[in-house]
Amino acid sequence: MKIHNFSAGPSIMPQEVFEQASQAALNFNDNGLSLLEMSHRSKPFQEVMDETHYLVRELFNLPDDYQVTFVTGGASTQFFQVPMNLLNDNEKAVYIDTGVWANKAAKEAKNFGEIDVAASSKDKNYSYIPKDYTIDPKARYIHLTSNNTIYGTQQHWWPETDLPIVCDMSSDIFSREVPIERFGLIYAGAQKNMGAAGVTLVIVRKDMLSHVSRVMPTMLDYRTHIDNGSMYNTPPVFPIYISMLVMRWIKKMGGVKGMEVINEAKAKILYDEIDRNPLFKGTTAMEDRSRMNVCFVMEDPTKEEAFMNLTKANGISGIKGHRSVGGFRASIYNAMPQSSIQVLVDLMQEFERTNG
Repeated sequence: MKIHNFSAGPSIMPQEVFEQASQAALNFNDNGLSLLEMSHRSKPFQEVMDETHYLVRELFNLPDDYQVTFVTGGASTQFFQVPMNLLNDNEKAVYIDTGVWANKAAKEAKNFGEIDVAASSKDKNYSYIPKDYTIDPKARYIHLTSNNTIYGTQQHWWPETDLPIVCDMSSDIFSREVPIERFGLIYAGAQKNMGAAGVTLVIVRKDMLSHVSRVMPTMLDYRTHIDNGSMYNTPPVFPIYISMLVMRWIKKMGGVKGMEVINEAKAKILYDEIDRNPLFKGTTAMEDRSRMNVCFVMEDPTKEEAFMNLTKANGISGIKGHRSVGGFRASIYNAMPQSSIQVLVDLMQEFERTNG
């Protein structure tokens, strides 16, 4: 039975990536060595690293004043590494609280400067994106979380401000076009839309760095990793290779612009069924619905277990909603095929026929 992987992360990847990565684990480029045992200073891996950097630049059409690096520690490390590198103790940054991860980012940042949480959607269990708030023009940057995996909301607009935007794009990186010139720094854990767990992408505009006066630990200074081509120390070679393969696939699918068209169509299929089917309802404001994480519940919660059992029996995996929201969460990242979404929609319609 085919398994349809709706997991929120680590998540689905293109089948061809699995096939290429499995071969690399056995014999990379027919040189007799596994990529897992190959020196990161070797020419074959340097070529991987160079292409991975290049693909990031190509997919986002990055201007020359943006730098790319790969680090470890996940987005959670970036919650403190960003303000450590960008914010002096006597300076302010604006944060918008749209979920668990945005809230954690703000809390970490308070150790490095004055943090103004200008808006929050916590009052309605993070079911919407705040829209009316004041941004202090004297702040160093504004921090956003572009997509909220737990609650199923997504930033479909960017605030009007002259401040550089710092953005956690862990769950929607390369899923749509963004006005890159508005961003001072973008960070993203790879394991949802860009590759495998173990590596984090950082894109930073040059003028954002060399500003703070504090003494920086070498490994936490972005300049260390930028100046050394993401190889100051041994990088996570296999996750970086997988990210390269995923970005090759995205390029083949039409790049970021092509993925955006595909993702809009996929999300519409599922949201249309949620809105049509009287047994189900969405949990987020319609204008803020995520194209990556579709959260919904049943009108009658007592039927949720029966529907969950139906999906499991038909190969649907990872659809259980986060405990803070309940119900169901279908994560439909770049690699999720439309055919799998259709299987879920068909099951929703079948459940309506038998339980409506």
